[in-house]
Amino acid sequence: MRGSGLSAGPLPAVPPATTWRERWNDWRNRTVARPGFQRWAAAFPLTRPLARSHARELFDLVAGFVYSQVLLACVRLDLFERLAGGPLPEAELAGRLGLGEEGAERLFAAADALELLERRPGGRIALGRVGAPMVGNRAVAAMVEHHATLYADLADPVALLRRETRPAMAGYWPYAAVEPGSSPAALAPDKVADYSALMSASQPLVTQEVVDAYRFDRHCALLDVGGGEGSFVAAVAARAPRLQLMLFDLPAVAERAQARLSAAGLGSRARTFGGDFFADELPRGADIVSLVRVCFDHPDERVLRLLKAVRRALPDNGCVLLAEPMSDVPGVEAMGAAYFGFYLLAMGRGRPRSAAHLSRLLVAAGFEPGRVVPTRMPLQTSVLVARCRAGHFDGA
Repeated sequence: MRGSGLSAGPLPAVPPATTWRERWNDWRNRTVARPGFQRWAAAFPLTRPLARSHARELFDLVAGFVYSQVLLACVRLDLFERLAGGPLPEAELAGRLGLGEEGAERLFAAADALELLERRPGGRIALGRVGAPMVGNRAVAAMVEHHATLYADLADPVALLRRETRPAMAGYWPYAAVEPGSSPAALAPDKVADYSALMSASQPLVTQEVVDAYRFDRHCALLDVGGGEGSFVAAVAARAPRLQLMLFDLPAVAERAQARLSAAGLGSRARTFGGDFFADELPRGADIVSLVRVCFDHPDERVLRLLKAVRRALPDNGCVLLAEPMSDVPGVEAMGAAYFGFYLLAMGRGRPRSAAHLSRLLVAAGFEPGRVVPTRMPLQTSVLVARCRAGHFDGA
């Protein structure tokens, strides 16, 4: 099979199921796969609700892209903000949106079905249950817009899996597109502006979860590595007014961060440092280092190198905090393995990891095993905290 990457030889034998659960699941799947059983289950009163539910779940996967594009249309038309003050007549709203009668009808009907909007008697349109939280939610709106790039890269998922295409996402995140042997620290300001702005806009989704879950006021100084334009540092500063603040990122990003932190009145408490955290030593003086949405952008060997650099920068009583979407989190497994698995594939590097996987890397870098700190919304982020292993200092 030329070019497929697959062997033309016989497939290896599949080992038999070994547990009663595996045997049950195999029997169930063989049964459900039969068209005759599917027709019977859809007709029999006791199994009909379950059959319909499963069919709807499968169709939602098929239709998911269309649903997301309805949301994108609402965001680009500023629809949620227009309705923040209350319901509007359909004709008036259509005029404000610059849509004709047919286009408005299609959008309103679709958004109503997805509960983004709510059609009310008298031809009025109001915010829906799902759309109401979008009002003023700059973070989610920025991510919705950003997904246009991701969806273009996912147009041929098989080609993406086989690495036959050059995804645009790698260019959006400039540090992911740096050629081997080059340093991202040399990136010019115009190369980091777009992704820095997106990080700043989407950061509140993660920041609020982290500062609600962990008390930073028990520490003396925080170093936020890969801290972007400083939105996380600024949020921590508000919760811990005596905490000294440090931020490390690419030089062009660190410059933007210093300007924003100074404008926020934090110039006397905050210092920013520019460099490449894979090549340069991290500044010392902090007793806690935060890595917020950093590790999952990189392969294991680079994460381990970064964690060792963090350990060298910390005193023996210090600790590190990792905050990012993690895999194998009960209730949000699809977010980690499916969404972020393919997102990072399109970006060209990184992978979602479980807390246990990250903990093994932490131990290898000179930390104690990580402790999971519960967050209110694990869909947005999980938090792992690890203390330095006393006396351990790896100069490698």
